[in-house]
Amino acid sequence: MEQKPNLNYIKELSGDDIEFEMKFISVLKEEIPLERKEYQKAIDANKFKETAEIVHKLKHKLNILSLTEDYKLAVLYEEDLKKGDDKLKDKFLTILEKIDTYTKKI
Repeated sequence: MEQKPNLNYIKELSGDDIEFEMKFISVLKEEIPLERKEYQKAIDANKFKETAEIVHKLKHKLNILSLTEDYKLAVLYEEDLKKGDDKLKDKFLTILEKIDTYTKKI
């Protein structure tokens, strides 16, 4: 079953501080599309080390959006990229599309 992103972690972290939640969400909405573009540029250029660094940043956002299974895949993908292996790129791109779409709606 595919996980769906949510704001549960942010709400728990904020302790009902709406201003904190809004700032956190704002940062996600700003960073995710930028990091997705960086990711696409790096993977298209077969720059695996650079791509791994971007995946490292993005994987933490997966945890924040309560996507624990996607986070686990990102951890594996990051390690594979460090070895020059990009076999998980299509699965990771699907995850990026999911979180990008989600952050545009929140």
